[in-house]
Amino acid sequence: MPPPLPLDHPQSLGTYDTRAAARQAVDFLGRRGFPVQNVAIVGTDLKHVERMTVGLTAGRAAAAGAAAIGWIGLLLGILLWLFGPATGRGSSLIVLVPIGLGALFGAALGVAAYLFHGGPRVPAPAGHVVPTRYELVCDHRIAVQARELLAQQLV
Repeated sequence: MPPPLPLDHPQSLGTYDTRAAARQAVDFLGRRGFPVQNVAIVGTDLKHVERMTVGLTAGRAAAAGAAAIGWIGLLLGILLWLFGPATGRGSSLIVLVPIGLGALFGAALGVAAYLFHGGPRVPAPAGHVVPTRYELVCDHRIAVQARELLAQQLV
């Protein structure tokens, strides 16, 4: 895996308020024939943002369990349909009944696990590091050429 910034002596070409604006500058350089493989967008002025996740409830636990075991019921139903005796009109039930039974069983297991682990959960924070500015950098040997091209973008 190549290093995240494989540039020799990178030099700044400018900073942008959004990643989209920095990306537009790179696209502009690319349309002008500039070797954009020598350019990198670097997120700067990092901030840690915590958002609260939704806590686990009995309903969510039941839904997750039903979905998980319902898939196993679907697989079993398809196998029964493919390799079981032909039943004419009732053949769709061969697929639907295992799905329903699996979903019921999974919901019960999900609620049981939820209660076993202590019931309702307090919402937990999920943290992310996000940049507030984006700096465009490139290899020092071609930085002057890149700056000249980007100056044309502003005109």
